[in-house]
Amino acid sequence: MDDILQKLHKGLTTESAAETQAVARDLALQLPSNHTLALYGGLGAGKTTFVQGLAQAWGIKEPVTSPTFNILSLYRGARNLVHLDAFRLENEAQIEALMLEEWLEPPWCWVIEWPDNLGATLPHDAWRLHLELLPNDQRRMSLRSYLPLNKDHGGTCSGGR
Repeated sequence: MDDILQKLHKGLTTESAAETQAVARDLALQLPSNHTLALYGGLGAGKTTFVQGLAQAWGIKEPVTSPTFNILSLYRGARNLVHLDAFRLENEAQIEALMLEEWLEPPWCWVIEWPDNLGATLPHDAWRLHLELLPNDQRRMSLRSYLPLNKDHGGTCSGGR
């Protein structure tokens, strides 16, 4: 198991947004291509900051912001980043209307904020990263569910079916 995966499995605390982004850059190198990363955490937990670090690792130059209002953002780089904020999704029809499979141009990483709102649409093999806001602007991160997969693994957004 790679060092960053070990640290995140045990739980890791960062002291700043820059440190959170650095952890994301390290994890980006371990994430399999064509795979899903689910980000769990309340408002202000650092989910979008984490996605910014992933984007940096993949050479994405445009600013990464939370897609809360437009729900989905696509960023192109060494790996295409499909950033979904599922906070406002309320039912399966809304999820299907996004036509998520159409956005997944290899190599891709689908990163989902508020993944609980996707229900069975969330791939069963998605890596699940939990972020928590602590006192003094610290963030606690733990990778609670992941499979050490080949780098070319192709998990889809259809619930792993």
